[in-house]
Amino acid sequence: MTGDTQSPLSTANLLRRVVPALVIGVLCALTLVALSSFATWVQHLVWESLPAAWGLGATPTWWTVVVLTVTGLLVGAVVRWAPGHAGVDPATTDLVTAPLPLRALPGLAVALVLGLAGGVSLGPENPIIAINVALAAWILCRPRLGVPVEGAVGLALAATIGALFATPVAAALVLTETFAERGDRSGPLFDRLFAPLVAAGAGAVTMLALEAPTFAIDLPSRPGLHAGDALGAALVALAAAALALLAVLALPWVHRALHGMRHPVLALGTGGLVLGLLGVVGGPLTLFKGLEEMKELSEQADAMTWGAILLLAVVKTGALVVATSAGFRGGRIFPTVFIGVAVGFAATALVPAVPAAVAVGAGVLGATIVVSRDGWLALFMAAVVVGDVQLIPVLCVAILPVWLVARVMPPMRVAPPAGGAPEFAALAPRS
Repeated sequence: MTGDTQSPLSTANLLRRVVPALVIGVLCALTLVALSSFATWVQHLVWESLPAAWGLGATPTWWTVVVLTVTGLLVGAVVRWAPGHAGVDPATTDLVTAPLPLRALPGLAVALVLGLAGGVSLGPENPIIAINVALAAWILCRPRLGVPVEGAVGLALAATIGALFATPVAAALVLTETFAERGDRSGPLFDRLFAPLVAAGAGAVTMLALEAPTFAIDLPSRPGLHAGDALGAALVALAAAALALLAVLALPWVHRALHGMRHPVLALGTGGLVLGLLGVVGGPLTLFKGLEEMKELSEQADAMTWGAILLLAVVKTGALVVATSAGFRGGRIFPTVFIGVAVGFAATALVPAVPAAVAVGAGVLGATIVVSRDGWLALFMAAVVVGDVQLIPVLCVAILPVWLVARVMPPMRVAPPAGGAPEFAALAPRS
């Protein structure tokens, strides 16, 4: 039998989806590049150019507190007064939500840039996906094109994930999980993945052409795998999962406390102040989204004690909870990967018999699976950070006990306000 008789989608239908998928893939990558590049420029201005111009030399600790507090106040002002209030509360959502109205996108973009540049411990993934989903829906969901909202969301999600990680593999894994959760059986899996993979590939190729950042870090050479590595990896993964689980359990309490202030400027300003104080305790490595910082940690880990490295992981965990609870616009995957890397380096410093590559991969695996509740994404992130495909069998064994724990724990999010109420009481329309 041919593929056409087995699939509800003909070859012609699949081919008609290629051009829209390519367009959305390139567009999503360019959006990511534009906002990330602008945030990096602002970051250098705030953290390097201004202190140097004022003769401060090395950035003083008080500068960290001031910058993050001001960042919180500015993001709070955007959430309060920008049209659309910079999207939805990130603590109530996963990676993707329903398309936002276009009027909310400028405020969301400004809030994202401020957070990334100001040192907030969140990544760009959630806001970038939200922006790209809204743009894709606006472009494709027209009567003339006839693309359903669900299809536009899938293309934008796949394209953005492909661009974020510079490979379509992560997008395929995430979408496979999504299809399974929805119970989607509308034809062969690869038919359903065809257009999203085209979009993810276009996004990844665009990022590679623009010199995309990499998650891989430098690790000491590995002497070879041993039977005991699986046990060591499982223990490290469980330790990282336990630390991430503390963040999951703390989120509703911290969220309730900060949102009890009832005004975004006050809540986010307070959150920024706390983040600044945590940055003073943990140092520069615990600031920002964590991508470059985990590479710096890999270069400094040999000169640090296991306790000092573990402190970085604990501080970063606290910063992730505060940033998410306060209402800063950002994602949780990037800082979670840093937490896992730090736990891994702490483990190998405490027990040198566990190779660094095994410990770091297991740490990323354990932390990511608890925060994301996605085993495929956790395996992918661990393999990408370590950059060693030979460790995948060990990681596949290590993930088993962690998943048994993670699957019965609550997700890292809070329930959205009842009846679609505003994120803060101050945003509610006056009667």
